[in-house]
Amino acid sequence: MNIFALTCLAMVAFAANSVLNRMAVGYGYIDSVDFATIRLLSGALFLFAVFCLRNGCIKVLVPQRPLAVIALVTYMLGFSVAYQGIDAGIGALVLFGCVNLTMFLGSIQRGARPSAIRWITSATAFGGLVWLLWPAGNVPISATSVAFMIMAGVGWGLYSLAGQGLNNPVQNTAANFMLAVPICIVLGLFFPHGIQHFTPHWPGVALAVLSGTVMSGLGYSLWYAILPRLSATSAGLAQLSVPVFAILGGALLLGETVTARIFIASLIVLGSIGVSFLLETPNAQSVPTDRSKSRL
Repeated sequence: MNIFALTCLAMVAFAANSVLNRMAVGYGYIDSVDFATIRLLSGALFLFAVFCLRNGCIKVLVPQRPLAVIALVTYMLGFSVAYQGIDAGIGALVLFGCVNLTMFLGSIQRGARPSAIRWITSATAFGGLVWLLWPAGNVPISATSVAFMIMAGVGWGLYSLAGQGLNNPVQNTAANFMLAVPICIVLGLFFPHGIQHFTPHWPGVALAVLSGTVMSGLGYSLWYAILPRLSATSAGLAQLSVPVFAILGGALLLGETVTARIFIASLIVLGSIGVSFLLETPNAQSVPTDRSKSRL
């Protein structure tokens, strides 16, 4: 399977996380912190079993692991809490708009020199997101949820930047998940309905396990396998396709409304990605090898 098909598959998994999280938390099947914790735990156990059966022990304590784990926890908690008050599609637009901006700025910090096309398309895509979020009566958006989703976007952007240059994506994803679980549990104690008040509602638990094992465990491992073959700005732009999948999933499975404003904003974002990848030469946005790799 080529890199484009693999990237699309990973993006579908990311979009499915938005739909599953919104379904579980938005419908009241489970608290947001409990969802994030179970998602992390199930993903960690699944990946640990998969890796250990094939390769033996997982290397957990290696340089720069803490940064990746903190970024992962920031994403997981922000993502789950945000979906208490925001639709799956709009949440994905906010999330991956911030992911794109974070990765774009991160690539510059690492020494990349984006072309004029990258600057224009990134600015246009982000402009579409800003327009969507601009106060308007026909778009139901919670300011608190947007703030948590922005936090999640920054966390996922940093986590993706850390994944460039990895040699063993399954091992590193498993280790990151394993270390993130206790941190997520401790932080959950400070939320009003944290893990200490957990009451199992099996539909919510099942959705969290599905999100953790398949969509996150396998999806993130696939993403970490793809990242070394993409520049930081290409990876960031590619993820802006996720909101469109999430909007479709939210409309089909959750009955969410797709307004003209959401539709046009999605077209702006997708159009920016398409123009960037069609007009940009393959190596125009490569990051110097010795500075682009962050080993976990």
